[in-house]
Amino acid sequence: MVDTNATGTFLVSQAAARQMIARGTGGAIVNTASVAGLFGAPPQVLRAAGYHASKGAVIALTRQLATEWAGHNIRVNAIAPGFFPSRMTEAVIGRSEEKMQTDVPLGRLGRPGELKGAALFLASAAASYVTGQVLVVDGGATAW
Repeated sequence: MVDTNATGTFLVSQAAARQMIARGTGGAIVNTASVAGLFGAPPQVLRAAGYHASKGAVIALTRQLATEWAGHNIRVNAIAPGFFPSRMTEAVIGRSEEKMQTDVPLGRLGRPGELKGAALFLASAAASYVTGQVLVVDGGATAW
């Protein structure tokens, strides 16, 4: 889990930054974190300490790389999705969907396509003064 989420994110970010630095034009990197990197989860819903730790590492990495690469005009941000249906979340949602939905102010889980706008914003010129940030996309679950 840590190799895939934390080390993998570092290696891909590093490779992208090398290309951006070589071109001299800067750019934007958008990492995929998770609300799991910001908060714990009720153990009756999810027991995944390795996942939580690895996504917390992605958040810390994103912030640090933003400071290190800002001088090259490279912005580094992350999106932090809440629960979205996927192969990885299928079992958890199957066990706890009703509780999960009541924990979200919008009253539902994420839907396909609802992460695109956040990622596009962070990658676009509209976010030219945004770096080192984590944009949470969770239907308000972390607003409680």
